Amino acid sequence: MDAAVIGAGLAGAEAAWQLAERGWRVQLHEMRPEQTTPAHRTGLAAEMVCSNSFKSDDPFSATGILKEEMRRLDSLILANAQANRVPAGQSLAVDRTTFAEAVTRKLRAHPRIHWVSGEVHAPDPALPTILATGPLTSDSLCQWLSDRLESDRLFFFDAIAPIVEADSIDTTLAFRASRYNKGGADFLNCPLNKEEYERFVDALLTAPRVELNEVDTPYFEACLPIEVMADRGRETLRHGPMKPVGLDDPRTGRWPHAAVQLRQDTLAGDHYNLVGFQTRLKWGAQEEVFRLIPGLEKAVFARLGSIHRNTYVQAPHVLEATLAVKQHARLWIAGQLSGVEGYLESAASGLAAALSVHRHLRGEAPRALPETTMLGSLLHYLAHANPKTFCPTNAMLGLFPPLAPHALDIRALKRAGGIKAVKAAKGAAFRQRSEEALTSFLGGLP
Repeated sequence: MDAAVIGAGLAGAEAAWQLAERGWRVQLHEMRPEQTTPAHRTGLAAEMVCSNSFKSDDPFSATGILKEEMRRLDSLILANAQANRVPAGQSLAVDRTTFAEAVTRKLRAHPRIHWVSGEVHAPDPALPTILATGPLTSDSLCQWLSDRLESDRLFFFDAIAPIVEADSIDTTLAFRASRYNKGGADFLNCPLNKEEYERFVDALLTAPRVELNEVDTPYFEACLPIEVMADRGRETLRHGPMKPVGLDDPRTGRWPHAAVQLRQDTLAGDHYNLVGFQTRLKWGAQEEVFRLIPGLEKAVFARLGSIHRNTYVQAPHVLEATLAVKQHARLWIAGQLSGVEGYLESAASGLAAALSVHRHLRGEAPRALPETTMLGSLLHYLAHANPKTFCPTNAMLGLFPPLAPHALDIRALKRAGGIKAVKAAKGAAFRQRSEEALTSFLGGLP
């Protein structure tokens, strides 16, 4: 064997594939299903546990730019997501079962990938290794990593949203639409008037919650439980996952006071995910509270929400921008364990780690992706963020280095189309700069 990848999640699956496609023999280790986690259900590679979305396809958004970079780098995960997509407006969402099955088949069938089942307690020091065990890394491997890095583990809590059976949704109340009709009428929307909204918030705030063992552990801000959002103010949900803007209720022709969106979760369309409804409510309370939503009074839950502890390293102390571990030769960390957040970002980091290991195996010097690419800017953040304030992050346009001072005529754009025009122009400029930087980078790849 030439290299090892530990963990067959989104990052590990991508990393193993990229190395194998470049001619290297890879040991791919996965402890599931022999040993499971609080969130996973199967032994499949690339299992998606929280949602089924790879976020926006808007070409000038951070995720749109990242997807284009991954496409040009022949991403296994992105190609299979496209092949197993379900309707989701401007977002790329998948049937999580057929997607994971497709990725697993390709990995197991690859002649240079040797799939090894069972838990790994420590990497083989003889093999260059990508550690991609994710936010639910086993205790023994966490301890090994903590001992080698001479640093404490870091944790944050992450939550999962419920899924309901499509036949149990009352479609005389729930209507099909996307906000402002962008991307087609791909969501089911449950409208609430003011009285219904206030009753829902009252129930949400008083419902029993699962006790947390590590009370000082923070939440990941981009994936807050819905009841924690409500704790911050009664109107918070109306400006977050329950915002009604751009949703015309066909019964009134107007926006409702609030709305709950449901996104298709399977190709068959038999399951729908409650968008933004991650929760730590106790299971019985979830059924009572969420059935107060108009259209979900008789909802049958295929999966209830839950909360679990996630693990990640303090990347600025631990990682180079190539994802190589500073204190440990021949070891790279990818995926959520590295400090990236999100399915797409995790897969992209696995791809980047594979490129780094590929250069290492060829005896070449490390080479980080350009900071002016979306993936490069994300990895640059991991390596150079303030350690005192570091927390997991998604791909964001704000991670990019600023554009040249005269790249855009901001005043003219504001006069022509306001802030939206400025935002669109910046996104287009970032994308063009990313494409040029990646072209240059690929020209230097072996």
